[in-house]
Amino acid sequence: MSEKDKEKDDYFEKSENFSVFRSIGGLITFSTILPLNVYTTIEEMAKMTWFWPVIGGGVGAIALAISYFLLNILLIPSIAVAAIVYSFFIIFNGFHHLDGLIDIGDALMVHGSPEKKIAIMRDSLIGTGGIAIFFIVAIISVSSLVPILSAGIISAVLICEMSAKMGLVSCAISSKAGSDGTGRFFIESMTILKFIGILAITIAIAYILAGFIGIFGVLGGIFGGSYISYLGKKHFKIATGDVLGASNEFGRMFSLIAMLIAIIWI
Repeated sequence: MSEKDKEKDDYFEKSENFSVFRSIGGLITFSTILPLNVYTTIEEMAKMTWFWPVIGGGVGAIALAISYFLLNILLIPSIAVAAIVYSFFIIFNGFHHLDGLIDIGDALMVHGSPEKKIAIMRDSLIGTGGIAIFFIVAIISVSSLVPILSAGIISAVLICEMSAKMGLVSCAISSKAGSDGTGRFFIESMTILKFIGILAITIAIAYILAGFIGIFGVLGGIFGGSYISYLGKKHFKIATGDVLGASNEFGRMFSLIAMLIAIIWI
């Protein structure tokens, strides 16, 4: 969810009357590689920010089908399936959130003022901090998914991606928006009532799919997003689009960790 040059893109220049379906379609077009080609303003898309976990659930459902085929039809080992699923997530999401994760990694290793760190976060270079944080998140996510799949909790594939988006909306609801950038629209659109509503929906879906293990997954996603929100306040004073993108990746990682813990202890 990088902010580089996005406000110069024609994608955000069309002004139309609000439509729920067009807003959702625009959000899907914006955050995945699905060729829906539904274009609207960033403000209109942001009005449906609360719906993002449902979109994540849809992406997770596709990954769940892929996982089932690989595990039960092709009999591919769990470690390979976990790597394929993680790769699918970052590719299908158009690398948006991964870009934010890498950018925030570079910014966090810089000493200085919040303004200096934000400038580093928004430049086009990739440094050691970005590479390191991607490696850490990727290896923890994949290695956590392997024993979950081995335990037969394949529904965790859907739950972790839905929870990744819960991490994103958790970051949005608990963060302060800046005066510029696309991230501010998503932050400003979230309200407590919207958050409670989508939380109830995701917990219900997760419980139906995996019982208390699923609930742990959702709570893990919220923790991951909230932690990135904390880092944003501490280091940048505000949350940018990159911060929101990073919260998605941390949300997925902590969701998988939480479900693994639940499998061990429940």
